[in-house]
Amino acid sequence: MNTNDLKIFEAVAAHGSFTRAAELTNTVQSNVTARIKSLEDEFGMHLLTRTSRRVELTAAGKKLLQYSKQIGRLIEAAKQDITKADQVIGQLHIGCIETTVVLKIPGIINHFTDHYPDVELEFTAGLTSTMVNDVLNYRLDAAFVPAPIASPELAQRVVKEDRLVIVTAKKGPGLEALLARTPVKIIVFDQGCSFRARLESWLSSKGVTNYKCTILNTMEGIINFVEAGIGITILAEDVIRQFYPKRKLTTYPIHSEVGTMTTVLVYRKEEPMGKALKAFVEMY
Repeated sequence: MNTNDLKIFEAVAAHGSFTRAAELTNTVQSNVTARIKSLEDEFGMHLLTRTSRRVELTAAGKKLLQYSKQIGRLIEAAKQDITKADQVIGQLHIGCIETTVVLKIPGIINHFTDHYPDVELEFTAGLTSTMVNDVLNYRLDAAFVPAPIASPELAQRVVKEDRLVIVTAKKGPGLEALLARTPVKIIVFDQGCSFRARLESWLSSKGVTNYKCTILNTMEGIINFVEAGIGITILAEDVIRQFYPKRKLTTYPIHSEVGTMTTVLVYRKEEPMGKALKAFVEMY
């Protein structure tokens, strides 16, 4: 086995096609087939299954893919550490929830790139569960997510504590009147969003079990819908104060544990850690 075999295997896994993998790795399909068979012979396991439409990973193949990505990252880290020992270079893929995009990403980029101009940062917004899974499976280097995160494979550092508030339209009924309606209308991100889970938990504490969700995928969309009186939502108080102070919104404090959200930076527990990721983590 050599590292090129693993690169070919990753290409097949990513695209579900021997032909496409051959194109991307600048080889021929027969060589892709031979290299995959060599890996299967070495491990004594089938790594791929072939259906009528695409190639898919077996359970053993999924495990090898995780190790392959880890090996690739370690080799890259070794190259940088040995050949460019005095430089911090590379690319980092960072995940974050929507409010982190709004509140912290501009400052992160300015601060980090001032100190490490040779590191390229790429940010992806998403749901907490998706991003945690992407960090564990080497699709992200790290992610900003709401605590708690119960995964022994991940290290985490506290970044910030936010106070959460219920947000309603300024023009229209007050919160008490809105909660008395059936069903209560709420504006939220999709399932898996920590803010949605907090709002549902808060409604339950108020005895509200009948509510109707309107699902949006952007912060701006949620603000627009709430301002229009379509429903209520829950957001970090800082988001409203810093970015939407002139919008026609009313906020209500939450006097319970639900009203505090801690954001943590999670990353894999691995040694050695690449210089770029180590520098990013040490900012916090």
